[in-house]
Amino acid sequence: MTDPQQILDFWFGTETDDQAIADAQASLWWAKSAETDARIQRQFETTVQAAAEGMLDEWSTTAQGRLALILLTDQFPRNIYRDTPLAFGFDSRARQLCIDGLDLGHDQALRPIERVFFYLPLEHSESRDDQALCVALMRQLIRDAAPVHRTLYEGYLDFAVRHQVIVDRFGRFPHRNRILGRADTAEERAFLQQPGNEF
Repeated sequence: MTDPQQILDFWFGTETDDQAIADAQASLWWAKSAETDARIQRQFETTVQAAAEGMLDEWSTTAQGRLALILLTDQFPRNIYRDTPLAFGFDSRARQLCIDGLDLGHDQALRPIERVFFYLPLEHSESRDDQALCVALMRQLIRDAAPVHRTLYEGYLDFAVRHQVIVDRFGRFPHRNRILGRADTAEERAFLQQPGNEF
């Protein structure tokens, strides 16, 4: 069984500067790669299932452990189960870990680049309230980060706002409809035909 630090080391790498981390890990975090998906499945699927079943709940007593659980239930399923309903199957668990962690102040114990991923379950939520909270947290992150990293965190805020605009408009992410077996509305069909609408 993997421990929290192994997960964090895998996801954030060995750099010590936030911009350097973001640069070094960008392809792991954001690029679609069958090789990366297979690697994450091979290394972490058993741990993802354990986290989803509550078998690793003791990790949530620390900020680092809670972040590892969020990665396991929010990020890794999107790789392991890409283009299937299970890619979003643990989102409610990830969201609850985030919300409870905010109440405990766990996010404040993390470095800014780690907080981005602590907040992503809210950005992935199809709740307008969650989207608003995520945008507010990303705005605060810009204020809290080192000035030299302002552009980096402005980029993360931009993505959060773009997610919020979609959920505010449709009440959900239309690009998930096909995967989840949901019927598109006429407005959603028109939206999905436009370039640059997927995340």
